[in-house]
Amino acid sequence: SDTSSNNNEGGSDDSKGSSEEQVVIKFAAQNDNTPATQAAIDAFNESQDKYKVEWVEMTNDSAQMHDQLLTSLSSGSDEYDILSLDVVWAGEFAGAGYLEPIDVMMNEAGLNKDDFNAGSMASGNYKGKQYTLPYFPDLGLLYYRADIVSDEDAEKLRSGDYTYEDLLAMSDQYVGEGGTTTGFVYQSAQYEGLTVNLTEFTNSFADIQGGLETMYEFTTSDATPEDILTFTEGEAHTTFEQGLAVFERNWPYALGRITAQEDGVQISADQVGIAPLPNGGAVGGWLLGINSKSQKIEGAWEFVQFLAGPEGQKIMATEGGYLPGYNALLEDEEVVASNALLASESFQKALSTTIARPVSPEYSKISDTIQIAAHKYLSTGEGLEDAVSEIEAAISE
Repeated sequence: SDTSSNNNEGGSDDSKGSSEEQVVIKFAAQNDNTPATQAAIDAFNESQDKYKVEWVEMTNDSAQMHDQLLTSLSSGSDEYDILSLDVVWAGEFAGAGYLEPIDVMMNEAGLNKDDFNAGSMASGNYKGKQYTLPYFPDLGLLYYRADIVSDEDAEKLRSGDYTYEDLLAMSDQYVGEGGTTTGFVYQSAQYEGLTVNLTEFTNSFADIQGGLETMYEFTTSDATPEDILTFTEGEAHTTFEQGLAVFERNWPYALGRITAQEDGVQISADQVGIAPLPNGGAVGGWLLGINSKSQKIEGAWEFVQFLAGPEGQKIMATEGGYLPGYNALLEDEEVVASNALLASESFQKALSTTIARPVSPEYSKISDTIQIAAHKYLSTGEGLEDAVSEIEAAISE
């Protein structure tokens, strides 16, 4: 007879938790070279005895991970309950019906949209419904040479209360000082980085024509490199690190390179200031969503709430150096101490004013259209109206 399952009957108290079978929740998330993800999972598992989260480690190759998730979800599989999603995948997965909407659950849990990073929330909002909470955000920033820019101008930049025209004027004014050869470097090659920069120049596509015209002014200005239309993140950070540019638009990693004095870095971190971009920085990073086919949506939501909430986000920040997507933690001393950027008031301002790229089931197609139309116009200065209407049509699809 099968007695093995009854061995614990009347046994010691410590078996109580395990005799009531725990519900296993599978979390598909990329590899983490810090202890943070595992620490957050452990903390959740120890916080209650109903659920046990198991991490299914995915590749760190974003395109590969996208395809792997898509293969699983499109077959209707429930092998993953919770998904870590690049911010630009949320519209695609939500549009295909693969994600569970979380508005009602947020409401019942007393969670407010405003509790979380604005750009991350916008990235996971499709057709008026919320599908994701932030896992960890990333964002565009303005870097400037604090040893070149005047105190008055630096203060204006840090307040975020300036325009791209102001930035162009400053680029013209300061170029040549302190050994610099160019004013402003950013990403303008025909790739995803151009969509990101155009999101910023157009204020999330609120003013497509104005944003394109301003970008064209920069492109043709003596204050940007002649080959700015070939610049990706790498060219931008290299030019700035070598002390050749007064201003740079890039992600937070760029400061890490300077602080760590990576090979080829000619300037020190104390020569660098950071500021919000004029219309806000485009958000990058990752989101948490629930597989709509999961048989364990209640448990999945418990973990998503934990990981995106104050406890989980604090662990991600202090153990992994990730930026918190839960806004209240920007006031938390331990969290602020965990990341040099968070100590900066202007960085905090940038983090609280992030904006989103277009949210769409056809994101990669839309981004391609934006890149091609914008690059063509920026290269020639011709066909502005065509570029605007192509981009408008793409994002309204």
